[in-house]
Amino acid sequence: MKRLAKIAAVAALAVALPAALPARASEELAKKHVCFACHAVDKKLVGPSYKDVAAKYRGDKGAEAKLVEKVKKGGAGVWGPTSMPPNAAVPDADIHALVKWILSQK
Repeated sequence: MKRLAKIAAVAALAVALPAALPARASEELAKKHVCFACHAVDKKLVGPSYKDVAAKYRGDKGAEAKLVEKVKKGGAGVWGPTSMPPNAAVPDADIHALVKWILSQK
């Protein structure tokens, strides 16, 4: 019986861990690229919270592409008068991972 419980626990971890790693990795990317200087997950700072961004674009099939461009080139006017500076030095793969993570916020 103990062996069956151990197997079940290992199986549960094997399923849960891969799902948790991308979220954690994307949060680490946000820290690495200093995104948290202007954004937070659940409250407005200089820019909108990531949860607000996810809510605004939920159901928009073109959201990922729009936001990747916005992060890369910068922009203004969508969330108020403060502009977002371009982040052209951030690798495209990191931008895509960050945007997917932002859009996954609930």
